[in-house]
Amino acid sequence: MKFLKLLILFIVVSFNLNAQNNSTLESNRQNNVTYVIKNVNVIPMTKENKVIENATVVIKENKIHSINKSIPENSVIIDGINKWLIPGLIDMHVHTLADGSPFVIYPTKGPLVSYNTQYNMTPYIANGVTTVFDLAARTEHFGQRNEIIRGDVIGPRMALAKVIGGKKSNPIAKTPSDGRNAVRFAKEEGYEFIKVYTWLNEETFKAVIDEAEKQNMKVVGHIPVAFEGKPTKDIFIPHFGLIAHAEELSKQTDDYSYKKAQEFAHLAKENGTWLIPNLTNMVAIISQAKSIKNVENLPNLKYVHPLMQNKWITSNGYFGRKKLIPYFQKQADFHKLIVKAFKEVGVPMVSGTDAGISGVIWGFSLHDELKLLVEAGLTNEEALTSATRLGAEWLEVDDKIGTIETGKFADLILLEGNPLGDINNTRKISGVFVNGKWIDRSKIDLMLSDVEKWNNANKEKYDWKELLNSLKN
Repeated sequence: MKFLKLLILFIVVSFNLNAQNNSTLESNRQNNVTYVIKNVNVIPMTKENKVIENATVVIKENKIHSINKSIPENSVIIDGINKWLIPGLIDMHVHTLADGSPFVIYPTKGPLVSYNTQYNMTPYIANGVTTVFDLAARTEHFGQRNEIIRGDVIGPRMALAKVIGGKKSNPIAKTPSDGRNAVRFAKEEGYEFIKVYTWLNEETFKAVIDEAEKQNMKVVGHIPVAFEGKPTKDIFIPHFGLIAHAEELSKQTDDYSYKKAQEFAHLAKENGTWLIPNLTNMVAIISQAKSIKNVENLPNLKYVHPLMQNKWITSNGYFGRKKLIPYFQKQADFHKLIVKAFKEVGVPMVSGTDAGISGVIWGFSLHDELKLLVEAGLTNEEALTSATRLGAEWLEVDDKIGTIETGKFADLILLEGNPLGDINNTRKISGVFVNGKWIDRSKIDLMLSDVEKWNNANKEKYDWKELLNSLKN
């Protein structure tokens, strides 16, 4: 009997492994295609960043095989004449939709809302966003990442940060001991980064960051309200590596002068703390505070899941707050001064958009952010650097992505125009390489069309307020 059970187990495992191997083989067949981009202008985004004109780039087995070397036989040729090749973009602050159940109503119950992972990822890929840093990751995001790695879904590389906060977050940490345990649990669960959140008290905030350093986990996040009214220098704790918004700094002061921005910049420089300016989120907040029509009329709202469309329009926390618009605008103006000061002092800044908050649409928002960074004083090249090489450096994957160099993963964007001349040219996408898989403009348009059609067909099935009421019953 024991032998029979072992035999059955062996057959089942073998069957599952064969199924997985077949799936992997199919994915590998697609990646075995060798692509050659001929006569393309390469913007490598290395520190020297010398443009390679009329180059020949070979993509083989999901990596950049060679630049200006021989062309392998049986290659698929892509015409790069008058086109520009840049690394795939990195959005360092996103909130990606994933299945979830806010409350467990009974054991074995599945998620209250399920999402099509491909539809969630399509807006990223359509915009050349080939890596994202999710700053409110849950276990469901590991599942999404696995789908992408298996090749079941075409999506970006995903870095995941666990939120630790004093309230309104999971896990909640109210004491230093709670905070340290939360970091250890996050490490065991497989999270790579820690996000400190708004409601941590000062002692717990410091303990979380200290424990993260011990666990070799980098820290990104908010500046807790507990620091309001305290000396500015107290904000900058060793190993607090990345501030999630310029807004975190503007909340710490009523002095919106350039001198104050410079003070923040010098302290960040001394502490080794980088910044995500995140200019997009405040622009979106101001727009929504003015009129909900500004959400309804977003040209790319059609690519947002109908539940989120409904939430952004019917339960928008910013709509109706017109009295706060002057305050929001002062903050937005100060954030531009912060960008200018951080650039002057030499503090690295990386592009992030808060994609997923109301009015900020995944993928599309990164191009908005690049434009805003240029308007705030960065050169086109500096803005591109913030969304390529520097993001890869902070995530410590710069040996794999972030620049166009032989041996790195083929995460690339083929553009119709030169973004060094006009940052808006990042939107003019001819095609995208995602881990060596070529997606041309026609395929991108088809993928976006699939998302739009599904969203339109299912609009009437989703009501945010109704969903909330169902949780109360």
